[in-house]
Amino acid sequence: MNQNIKKDIIQILLSLFFIVISFFIYEFKIIFLIIAYLIVGYEIIHKAYKSLRVGGFLDENFLMSISSICAFLIGEHLEAVAIILFYRVGEVFENYSVNNSRKSIKEIMNLTPDYANIKKGDKTIKVDPNSVKIDDIIIIKPGEKVPLDGVIISGNSTINTSALTGESLPLEVKTKDEILSGVVNISGLLEVKVKSEFKNSTVNKILELVEDATAKKSSSEKFITKFAKIYTPIVVSLAIFMAILPPIFVGDFKDWLYKALIFLVVSCPCALVVSVPLSFFGGIGGASKRGVLVKGSNFLEVLARVKVFAFDKTGTLTKGEFKVDKIVNESFITKDELLKYAAHTQIYSSHPIAKSIIKAFNQNLDENLITNLEEIPGQGIKAMVGGKEILIGNPKLLKDFTLPNLDETASFIVIDSKFAGYITFKDELRDGVVNLISWLKNNGIKTAMLTGDKNSVAFNLAHNLGIKEYYAELLPANKVEKLENLINKKPKNSTLAYIGDGINDAPVLVRADVGIAMLGTDAAMEAGDIVLMDNNISKIKLAIKISKKTISIAYQNIIFAISIKIFVMILAVFGLANIWLAIFADVGVTFLAILNSLRVFRYASKI
Repeated sequence: MNQNIKKDIIQILLSLFFIVISFFIYEFKIIFLIIAYLIVGYEIIHKAYKSLRVGGFLDENFLMSISSICAFLIGEHLEAVAIILFYRVGEVFENYSVNNSRKSIKEIMNLTPDYANIKKGDKTIKVDPNSVKIDDIIIIKPGEKVPLDGVIISGNSTINTSALTGESLPLEVKTKDEILSGVVNISGLLEVKVKSEFKNSTVNKILELVEDATAKKSSSEKFITKFAKIYTPIVVSLAIFMAILPPIFVGDFKDWLYKALIFLVVSCPCALVVSVPLSFFGGIGGASKRGVLVKGSNFLEVLARVKVFAFDKTGTLTKGEFKVDKIVNESFITKDELLKYAAHTQIYSSHPIAKSIIKAFNQNLDENLITNLEEIPGQGIKAMVGGKEILIGNPKLLKDFTLPNLDETASFIVIDSKFAGYITFKDELRDGVVNLISWLKNNGIKTAMLTGDKNSVAFNLAHNLGIKEYYAELLPANKVEKLENLINKKPKNSTLAYIGDGINDAPVLVRADVGIAMLGTDAAMEAGDIVLMDNNISKIKLAIKISKKTISIAYQNIIFAISIKIFVMILAVFGLANIWLAIFADVGVTFLAILNSLRVFRYASKI
């Protein structure tokens, strides 16, 4: 509990103390009530005064101040104190709830490493992570946060990835494994070769995404902001009208002023402007706690209306951890030579197939052999290796050559304008994919697949998963075109989601109504609206459930708050409501709406 909340609670308890005393020492009752009022009301009146100076006469501080002062003037002393007292109670509960909802976001922000142990000869020096360069060697001791992305060159350990991915089970790591910044080393001493500077590290990118997330408001939040700007002036105008005009014709000024005060108290839009954003904040915080990073509340709202889900194939539906299956060579070159040339062309590529070729080669790559390397998106790579012109890729790149017709995923290789052979690969489905596709279909969400892979491979995968609509052999631009077709065919008032992991998915992620990125390339992470931090594709179900619950609770709060306020105002007009009921319609409804909003976070933690 922070100091401001503690101070507020002390003021509330002191005010309650003087209210209680006022009942026992009747001759000083008004004095005690004034003291009780000033203890909890001074800050509110001061804020109202400051607001008046800049023209903000319809904020909640002014409304509570003027209504309580007027209540004092007409002799309703206890009600006057109650207006301010319960407003302060509502404020304390609101601040406490918001702080709690931010807890998981703060935990992510605490991923930031304070230092890195850089190795210099036989010594280690503690330095700022920002000063560490690529290829520097850092030492990570048990209990320390991993400050930068890298590859383990010495040591074995278990690491805690929960803050990054939401996964509670420790992960075993060993030499040659990649390790991401933000995780915590549990047991062994690790030497890590740095692969990216801190500004480009995984943890820094996540921090930037989290910082931007709360700034992107949903349409519901924007509606509430606009509604409050209209609702409050209208109700205040009605209160002024009620206090002035009816007494002129029917008299009884005090009675009509009392009704006007009820309108003033009810006019405060706290229940709406607090509970609705808090619902979305709870959704974002709850999702991040489970390893699903949502970049803004607007994306939760869009995800809740998804009726079409399009998937990338490699690295998304499949693990993207290709293994070289067969190497087929022509007579003028050996299999080892073919693999050597292929591996050198892939030296700078992050594609899963490139990594599998380099892994199969299992030797050091000589960068000095490589010149004029050009990566052609969706087709392959062209390069000079050891003085020979190498083309490696799919049939689109080698359309001028006669290639064997294969059902497997394969890379074809041409050396100095002669077809030299091909390499085939095996890939596996991601865990949970079958259940996810089945769940989406059972919930009325249509599925589709967009892939650059060949048609026969795409057909087999789509058929096995029950995906009826698929498009194969697509370049990045073609993927966007096909996605446009899917968007045009989706049901009215619904949205389309796309999930991918690679550079070629970035344009499609941006074009989709909501783009979901696996923790893959930087481009995909930046283009995606939602990021699955542990690459667990089954968490799409979790994200959809959280989004639907968030929207449901936000709308419950909107309908409940507006209905109660209108109902109390109608009762007030007919003389059937008092200040206490108005206080409930303001503070009580705010209290209940906030409690309802907190259900989102609890729901996200349990499912």
